[in-house]
Amino acid sequence: MIQQQQAMVLSPYIELYNLIIPKDNMLRQISELVDFSFVYEELKERYCLDNGRNAIDPIRMFKYLLLKTIFELSDVDIVERSKYDMSFKYFLHMAPEEPVIDPSSLTKFRKLRLKDLNLLDMLINKTVEIAIEKGIIKSKSIIVDATHTKARYNQKSPIEILQDRSRKLRKAVYKVDESLKAKFPTKNTSGVIEDEIAYCQKLIDVIEAEGGVCELPKIKEPLNLLKETVTDDLDPLRISEDQDAKVGHKSADSSFFGYKTHLAMTEERIITAAVVTTGEKNDGKQLQELIEKSKAVGVEVKTVIGDTAYSEKDNITYTKDNNIELIAKLHPLITQGNRKKEDEFQFNKDAGMYVCKAGHMAIRKARQGKKGIGKNQSDTYYFDIELCKRCPFKEGCYKEGAKNKTYSMKIKSGEHTEQMAFQESEYFKEKAKERYKIEAKNSELKHRHGYDVASSSGLVGMELQGAMAIFTVNIKRILKLIK
Repeated sequence: MIQQQQAMVLSPYIELYNLIIPKDNMLRQISELVDFSFVYEELKERYCLDNGRNAIDPIRMFKYLLLKTIFELSDVDIVERSKYDMSFKYFLHMAPEEPVIDPSSLTKFRKLRLKDLNLLDMLINKTVEIAIEKGIIKSKSIIVDATHTKARYNQKSPIEILQDRSRKLRKAVYKVDESLKAKFPTKNTSGVIEDEIAYCQKLIDVIEAEGGVCELPKIKEPLNLLKETVTDDLDPLRISEDQDAKVGHKSADSSFFGYKTHLAMTEERIITAAVVTTGEKNDGKQLQELIEKSKAVGVEVKTVIGDTAYSEKDNITYTKDNNIELIAKLHPLITQGNRKKEDEFQFNKDAGMYVCKAGHMAIRKARQGKKGIGKNQSDTYYFDIELCKRCPFKEGCYKEGAKNKTYSMKIKSGEHTEQMAFQESEYFKEKAKERYKIEAKNSELKHRHGYDVASSSGLVGMELQGAMAIFTVNIKRILKLIK
């Protein structure tokens, strides 16, 4: 049975919060800024409203997950910290003396209550709604980009993961009491995962038997992480790869195995839309969905700023039809017409012909390819073969014995021609400078909120991680702009 429990429990110690937690504490500010009742409204259908034991308040459970994202801690450690951190208790609407939940409840909440819930759009929409209410979003531009997240289980083999975490635990113990090294079990060298798991369990048992040592925060966190890996993460470790993750490419010679999160963000750095895909998906194909999602939450979109990936022909047509400026440079293959030796052949606009570096102008032009503008057509320019035979620059340009010397230029579509002219304008160049903002936002997601590596396997888990991380960075940004 579920009932709203957001009213603070009556307690003789409740005034401690006003004495201990300053007005500028981030968690206090978030509590005052966000009405979390929307979580209850979204989740109430997933609970029995009039039968069974009282469930833990879903708003409190949601806030626990939010704290995990903000402070990057495990389930066990976030619950442990909520025992003594008064700002956590205040944020969770707990009385100072109130007992905390069991950490296993968070796993059940994620699996049972958040399953099949479009949490990503719901949380982004809520933050954008707050930003609009506070008058923060004033621009009519969105900046688009994609950030990649590595899959959790393919970076190392299962044994390597266990060895890495047990190594970190041992190092933490040595800093406190190096004499315990003599009590540790002999390291596993068999290369068999079952033996490595057995070694890790023995290591855990020895440390826990020491009592006081394992209660130290510097040891407790790596200890809990190793315990979680040995138990909860055992099955994924055996698979050692994420079934949903795919190989994507950051550049021509670098790749990653994981996911992409395609983002749209205002110039005020509020994320307005996100689409989570597997790593191999094309960035440009997500643009139209990002624009539609941004408009659906009340953002007026007049300009879209992105990199070359977003300047494909379909996007140019779509933005033109919707009266949106597309600040995205065309690919050099389009602007240069896939030209080779462009520094050696210059176009004479008056004659309508190309001139080679020797100063010889083409004598005729022919159109090749399918009929219709932009259908793989090209203009081929023919040069006087007799001049080429005697040309001092013929080395590497004219092949001896060839019957023709030509230079071809692909024909651009009308859409590409207009976009080419637009991207040369001062306005385009000035607006394009705003793109750095989304790169900084990607860095914040990765380095402050653990978005560089997936916290679980599967696309659903990635969307949940994205929802909590984006909600966090948006709320933090709103608080900063309000100040």
